[in-house]
Order: sequence, then C-alpha cells, then structure tokens
Amino acid sequence: MDFLKKHYEKILLGVVLVGLAVAFVYMPVKIGAEKQQLADLEGNLLRPKTKTLTNLDLSFADATLKRMATPMTVDLGLPNHLVSPKAWQQTRDGGVTPLDKTGPTAVLVTNITPLYLSITLDEVRPADPADAGSTTRYAISVEKQAAPKREQQKKRPYFCKAGEKNDNFQLKEVQGAPDNPTNIVLVLSDGESINISKDKPFKRVDGYMASMYYEPQKKKWTDQRIGQALNINGEEYKIVAISKDEVVLSAPNQRKWSIKSTAPPS
Repeated sequence: MDFLKKHYEKILLGVVLVGLAVAFVYMPVKIGAEKQQLADLEGNLLRPKTKTLTNLDLSFADATLKRMATPMTVDLGLPNHLVSPKAWQQTRDGGVTPLDKTGPTAVLVTNITPLYLSITLDEVRPADPADAGSTTRYAISVEKQAAPKREQQKKRPYFCKAGEKNDNFQLKEVQGAPDNPTNIVLVLSDGESINISKDKPFKRVDGYMASMYYEPQKKKWTDQRIGQALNINGEEYKIVAISKDEVVLSAPNQRKWSIKSTAPPS
C-alpha cells in the first residue's frame, strides 16, 4: 500500500504510455480497414454487380393495349347525371320527384281549340215603299270568340245600310239587287276587306284556347285563354300566348316557358 502511495504517479504514467502504444499499433490496422471499406463502396458504385436479365412478363401490357384498341364510351350526362346531378323536390304527399318533372316544364298541353271570328248575313229588310226616306237594311251578326271579355264573345247583330260603319266593320258595298244581294263587301276594323252573303258567311281563326294538365298535383285546366293564370306549386304563371301547337307561360319575374301541345295523358 505504501508502494502505491509512493509510486502512483509512475504507475499512472505507465498505464497512459501503454495505452498510447496500443493505439499507435492499432491505428494502421484501423486506417487500412477504413480504406478497404471506402474502396469497396467505390467499387460497388462504379462497377455495381448486376443480375442477368430474364425474359420480361409483358402479358399485362399486351392485355392493356388490346383493351385500348376498343375505345370506351363514357356518358357523363343524361341519364346518368354524373357531372350535373339531377335535383329532386319533395311532393306534398311526402314523396320526391325529379325537379325537371315539376313546375312549368311539367305542364302538358292536352288540347288546343281555335277561336273564330264569324260574320254572317242573317236578314235583309227591304225599304218600306210607304216611307220615301227608308232604305234597305241588313242584319249582320258578329261573333268574336277570342274577345277578352265574356260578354264580347257572344254573337251580336248589327242592323245597317250601305256605307254605315260601326266598331267592328263598315258596310262598304252591296252587290246585286238591294233586297236580294249576291255579295256584301265589308271592311273590318283591322282593315281587312271581306265578302259575305246569306249562303257564304265569313270565318277566320282569331285566337286559341288550351286545356292543360299538371301531373305532380293532378290538376286540370280546361279552355284557358290568354291572360288567365295557372297556380303551379303555389306560384302564379300567366298565359301570355297560345298558338295552334304551343302555349307560352310567364312567371312574375318575366321568365317564359314554351310548352308544345301533346296528346292527353293516359
């Protein structure tokens, strides 16, 4: 114990010197190993070991090319509605119906009836021989089925003589014997000149009325005329035009829909 106390510095120095000697001997070995490892890495990068290629399996690529030879048609519109999904609306009974099957576009025009302007020569009243101032008068009736008011649609007689004018026509000329004319020429209020006689009345189409059906509400409208309104799903749509094959509806925002005539619903 006394020996260690007296010589511990020498012993410690000897241990350090032995460690340095071992490190000095081991260092070349370590450096050589590191150099070999770096050389191996360089060789693997510059001259990598490769496996011999085998025959490639091209069956998947061949099958893909065969499928591509026949182009595939993809319908993204109707009736799939992939790009533009179909909107649906709830009905009053709790069900649902496509939105394009409701509203004005779902109204069916089941019938269109022509409305006529009819003018007839009903009677000839000869002049009274006892009255020197009397002249032959003609009973001419006018029926305007397309008039906007009901009282205007009724057949209305006019008693007039040659040259007289009223709110519907002017009796321009009487051809043949005054008490038995072969033809009477009238000029209508719109400027058209027409011919009538007892066996040849005048008749032309002056407008139309339509009957319609709305499936979502099971509604029917019969003999509707221009200006009348239809209540569709709580909204008012006015009839603004009727032709021989279509009806035009207008919403309060002035948007319009043209509906072609169809056969009555089954």
